[in-house]
Amino acid sequence: MGGSIDLLESARAYLGKARRRSPEIPPHPMTDRVRKMLAGDRLALARLITRVENRLPDVPDIIRDIHPHTGRAYVLGVTGPPGAGKSTLVDRLTAHLRAKGATVGIIAVDPSSPYTGGAVLGDRIRMQAHTLDPGVFIRSMATRGSLGGLARATGDIIKLMDAFGFPWVIVETVGVGQTELDIIRQVDTTVVALVPESGDSIQAMKAGLMEVADIFVVNKADRDGAHALMADIRFSVHLQHTSGPRPKDVDWEPPVLAAQAANDVGVAELLDATLRHRAMLTDSGALDARRKSRRRVQLDALLVEAFTAEVVARAETDPELAAALAAASEGTLDSYSAVARIVSKTLAQP
Repeated sequence: MGGSIDLLESARAYLGKARRRSPEIPPHPMTDRVRKMLAGDRLALARLITRVENRLPDVPDIIRDIHPHTGRAYVLGVTGPPGAGKSTLVDRLTAHLRAKGATVGIIAVDPSSPYTGGAVLGDRIRMQAHTLDPGVFIRSMATRGSLGGLARATGDIIKLMDAFGFPWVIVETVGVGQTELDIIRQVDTTVVALVPESGDSIQAMKAGLMEVADIFVVNKADRDGAHALMADIRFSVHLQHTSGPRPKDVDWEPPVLAAQAANDVGVAELLDATLRHRAMLTDSGALDARRKSRRRVQLDALLVEAFTAEVVARAETDPELAAALAAASEGTLDSYSAVARIVSKTLAQP
């Protein structure tokens, strides 16, 4: 207990010093590339996305520049197991949004190439109808080993597309299982696509997918087993909605829709359900609450990343930190004790 109090006091002292010696970050001149992107230059947008995806040193400046221009886009996520027709659904949804006059930014997260680390680009191939449309911007990204169905930079790239002026941003993930559900932390409405085969009725019962979905779509609904799958999902959705352990932020029971995306069947109904969900989130105030929660999660992740980088950098010149890291790695010191020493040492130093 005494150690915890000492650590807390050390943290307070460190923060006090930081406040006294760290003035507000001075403004820096906006780069031409950011200025061009904000003016509607698609090439500048593509180059900024590349810089963000590669985590180059100027990423914080880029995000700082575009921050006042974010918060306007509605972000729709499409996820589900491999082979569910997610790319075709996104392609048809985009066509319907374009027919309504909306411009669309698409982030298609593909598996990484085992040789180059780049995106396999399978999703881009299935969206060729929109490649020459000036109202659609498609960016394929590689997961680069990141779990959760999304690449690490996805959140920042959503912000770039938002700042560019797209009223709709659609994020399609790689095929996911019950634990790979990072998409809920990045989007406003989550669509889970399933297909009759491949054991999806079992997959749908897994708690992760049931909790992440705002809308279910059984794609390729002309195949055998589609009606049985829809009945299974509806039963589970209703059970989750009426007796789920966690309180809901909005009284919304996810609809279960049938679609044949390749033939543009059921896509209009999917867009209608998305618009209804958006209206309910907006009217209830849940949309703002969800976005605040997401921003906090992103902040926490950045704090962990920054603190870890600081510890690693200081360990190069601080033998005490280096010894704690080495002892934990060698197993002569348990992880909790090592973390306590590292945090105490790091916060105690100016």
